[in-house]
Amino acid sequence: MESLVVPVLILCAVVTGVAVAVRAISRRKATRGPEPAQPAATSPELARAAAAKLSEEEHRRLYALIAQGQAMAAIKLYYEATGDGLRASRDAVGALAAHPQPYRSPEAAAPEQDEDEDNEPQRFPYRYRAIASKGDVTREVSSNMLNDEIYGRIRTLARNGDTEAAASALTRHSDISMKQAREFIELLDD
Repeated sequence: MESLVVPVLILCAVVTGVAVAVRAISRRKATRGPEPAQPAATSPELARAAAAKLSEEEHRRLYALIAQGQAMAAIKLYYEATGDGLRASRDAVGALAAHPQPYRSPEAAAPEQDEDEDNEPQRFPYRYRAIASKGDVTREVSSNMLNDEIYGRIRTLARNGDTEAAASALTRHSDISMKQAREFIELLDD
């Protein structure tokens, strides 16, 4: 019996040590509180917040890079323009690509209307020509309701596989039929 006393005392000490460690860890977690909720990496809210941090020139250049498929250059541009961390810049560019945002000047940032700015397209003083080709097939769309930013958003939608939304956006910003828009978009998604 005396030979079992030492191992039982050691076992009790180990159990007590583990219980104290578990309690200390649970107290640390309780004092930290819940993690602050951040918007999902591709949420429209994150895209709006990210777009608000950019100047008009930075916004235009960022969407040009996204439309060209240069994600790393877009992340670098956003990182340098805002000073956000690399992970935050990556998430912001991903959200901007998934949910294209128009440039809003700081004084126009107050939401006066619904967030869908594509209801009535703006007419520009110039005609924009968009050309898409694949093999022997070439299509052209010319409109004074298109510009680099809008065409970039349409190409981003097409590359992300949302061809119906891309075709719908193209018909809203030009005078072509849905059938013609689908043919044009089909040439874009590579």
